[in-house]
Amino acid sequence: MIFHLLFLILLQVINFRFPSKQSLKIVHYLPINFALYTLDCREIKTYLKTYCQEHIDQRMLRIQKTIADIQESLSSETKSSAGDKHETGRAMLQLEREKAGTQLAEIEKLQEALHKVDTSKTYQTVGLGSIVNCSTATYFISISVGKIDCNSQIYYAIAPNTPMGKLLLGKKVKDSIVFNGNEIVIEEIF
Repeated sequence: MIFHLLFLILLQVINFRFPSKQSLKIVHYLPINFALYTLDCREIKTYLKTYCQEHIDQRMLRIQKTIADIQESLSSETKSSAGDKHETGRAMLQLEREKAGTQLAEIEKLQEALHKVDTSKTYQTVGLGSIVNCSTATYFISISVGKIDCNSQIYYAIAPNTPMGKLLLGKKVKDSIVFNGNEIVIEEIF
């Protein structure tokens, strides 16, 4: 038990970076009874931010691979006797490359937004980097990643510019919002 607690603390101290989403799941299967050891809010935020970073890294790798594949196709294609078919194929590949370049720029914006998230800060009002425990769900205000399981609890990583994020920004504990006709009470912010 002590070894596993020290391992978790060591991971946080060295700001451990998980190499893939699959390895993130290893944390859930460590032979540790989480009922005996509860993560504090800083550890939870660090885990959630790391998960979001891994999400960005995976998307970036896929896009970079797509760009490399397109570039290889463009450079390896030789002039065929079909003429127009060749030019149409090249034009389509260049459009795909531009589309992938735009996606890469969007990923870089997400990277910048996530970089602004401060996991050491606690919040009195909802802002970038806060965890908001509501009557219906718990949200991590950062980037839109979706559902994240951490320490046997579900968190939803959402961006501040999403409909729910816009409603939550600036709110305090005990404030309520109405989303899709449902009243949601903010129970805790950290």
